[in-house]
Amino acid sequence: MPTAIKICGISTVEALDAAIEARADYFGLVFFPPSPRHVDEHAASALAMRAGERIGRVGLFVDADDGTIAEAVKAGRLDALQLHGEETPERIAQVKQRFGLPVWKAISVAAAKDVDRAQAYSRIADLLLFDAKTPKDAALPGGMGLRFDWSLLNGWKGRPGWGLAGGLDARNVAQAIGALHPPLVDTSSGVETAPGQKDPALVRAFCEAARKA
Repeated sequence: MPTAIKICGISTVEALDAAIEARADYFGLVFFPPSPRHVDEHAASALAMRAGERIGRVGLFVDADDGTIAEAVKAGRLDALQLHGEETPERIAQVKQRFGLPVWKAISVAAAKDVDRAQAYSRIADLLLFDAKTPKDAALPGGMGLRFDWSLLNGWKGRPGWGLAGGLDARNVAQAIGALHPPLVDTSSGVETAPGQKDPALVRAFCEAARKA
């Protein structure tokens, strides 16, 4: 099967249209105020309405409570929930039961032990998204353009639902797909000219490179 493509942190109509035209499979709406990619409920609703059924809608949350998630699910008409904080396997199960939507869990990776930690989530999360671990003093848990050593995933023997993120752009996504054959690739800063500013041309280039791979 071809690798699915997710463009995360979309906050403008121009970026959304580019993702749809380039045949991305999902776009991400970030519900985390410290992020430069954060969208409020009004913006999320407008983007979801424009997207219609042409592309999947994934909401990104960081240690959010049920109330925050519920408001976002309604506004963004979300198809999946991506949890990018310190959520435990128990919290993943709670969110799945509460909202009845697929839950993706981001796993921050810097060493082999981080990949091993993903086993605890492999039977609960619908998709595990391996992303680069950010520095301890970083303001954001992701979206910083950092890349981890992809070879750490060579021995991954978890469930088949997983994705690769962290420093992916049009220049290296084909290499990543060729090396690891991930079911999904996810980019955010890799298609930006500045934090939170998606470039439609970069979005199209990323999708084209991933499709060709």
